[in-house]
Amino acid sequence: MATTVSLPTLENYVELSDQELDERIARAKRTLGARLVILGHHYQRDEVIKFADYRGDSLKLSQLAASRKQADYIVFCGVHFMAEAADILRAERQIVILPDMNAGCSMADMAELEQVEVAWDELARATPAKIVPVTYINSTAAIKAFVGRRGGSVCTSSNARKVMEWALAQGEKGLFLPDEHLGRNTGYAMGIPFEQLVVWDPRQESGGLSDEQIRQAKVILWKGHCSVHLRFLPQQVEKVRHAHPGIRVIAHPECRWDVCQLADEVGSTEFIIRRVTESPPGSQWAIATEIHLVNRLAQEHPDRRVISLDDCGCLCSTMYRISPQHLAWTLENLVAGRVVNRVKVDSETRAWAHAALGRMLEIH
Repeated sequence: MATTVSLPTLENYVELSDQELDERIARAKRTLGARLVILGHHYQRDEVIKFADYRGDSLKLSQLAASRKQADYIVFCGVHFMAEAADILRAERQIVILPDMNAGCSMADMAELEQVEVAWDELARATPAKIVPVTYINSTAAIKAFVGRRGGSVCTSSNARKVMEWALAQGEKGLFLPDEHLGRNTGYAMGIPFEQLVVWDPRQESGGLSDEQIRQAKVILWKGHCSVHLRFLPQQVEKVRHAHPGIRVIAHPECRWDVCQLADEVGSTEFIIRRVTESPPGSQWAIATEIHLVNRLAQEHPDRRVISLDDCGCLCSTMYRISPQHLAWTLENLVAGRVVNRVKVDSETRAWAHAALGRMLEIH
């Protein structure tokens, strides 16, 4: 007689204590062994990231997962576009899982495929110049594929300048999406005048730009932003320097241009981690990025002052959706032989998105 297996439902986990959750996650992880790899983004909450086999940014984690050929299951404790990136780079037999499908990214959602296709046609009508698209890694697979089809590339916050320079060498203009602030900060650092860094607003007719503005532009920036990094303001820089004389301000390039101009240093998440880690004891840092990373750096380096530039703290609320309850539910379903919350990019989208990622990796 066949035995009916009762598979776990998420409601079973709501009332569990922290200790019970930890024990069940650890037990499931041991049971799955080398068949499982858990990825934890730097912005993830501590009670989840402690179970990660790897910590990092989205691209680094996706590459690490792809290198774990023996793993059948890639559980990405991040947000949806990150799981998509892992699915684009995975081996054919690997399965990518996002513990909570509601963990999205507001920035990625600000560039919808239909909007970008309309913008592309409008730009082609307004100017005969060759435009090369570049999309930040923080974008959907559909947008990465759009860029791949049109000869463009993906970029990260650490190589955005290099990729932008490549794009402008391939064509006369660049289209940078979905984060206008990373695009503006990168273009300005390259010496592109402000008036040649124009913003396309998909909510306005013709993007809110005249044909003349488009023809004069060097880079068209998509009107999108990170809700976390937009919270950092110039007056916070002045306030923290007054409160902590000698403190150094380091900002992520997704921050506003005026915040980055006032900061002592600007760099990617990995850059921020490296600067704090390599700094001498007694160093003081005010960091303009997500609060979980800032708090983790402070805990790991108690001999340094590490604080958030915003004293109210800036939480990535969508990343926070990945909870210990979701992780336990996901893993115990895998132990029971059931895959939940699989993220799977269709083959055509995956191929073109892979092409855009491949161009980035080829750019030196």
